[in-house]
Amino acid sequence: MSGKRAPEASVILVVEDDDHVRMNAVEALQDNGFSVIEARHADEAWSILESRGDIGVVFTDIDMPGSMCGLTLSERVHRAWPEIRLVLTSGRHRLSARDVPDHGRFVAKPYRASEVIDAIHHAV
Repeated sequence: MSGKRAPEASVILVVEDDDHVRMNAVEALQDNGFSVIEARHADEAWSILESRGDIGVVFTDIDMPGSMCGLTLSERVHRAWPEIRLVLTSGRHRLSARDVPDHGRFVAKPYRASEVIDAIHHAV
C-alpha cells in the first residue's frame, strides 16, 4: 500500500462514537464512490487496522471514549502504517496541518460532506 493512489481505490475507515454523525459520514462517502468501514471508537479502529491491509485513509473524530482519543490513534497509525493518510475532525479542537501526524488534514465540526471529501482527496 505504499505510494499515492486514487482515494476511490482505498478503503476509508471512519472512526466516530456518535452513531448519527458516523452514519451520515459513511453514507456521504459511499455516495461519492468510496468503500467505507466504520468503527465506534479508536480501540475498535485499531483492531480493524491490525486485521486489514486495504485501509488507505483514516477519518477520525478526536474526542472519543476508550483507551485512546483520535489524535493518539492517528499518531499510532502514522508510526505503524505511514502509508495510511489521516483526516481528523472535532467540534472542540482546532488543529493545523502541522498538528496532524503526517501533516494530514483537519476538518472542523460541523462539517459538510464536500469538506471531508476534499480533505480526503488532498490527503492521498
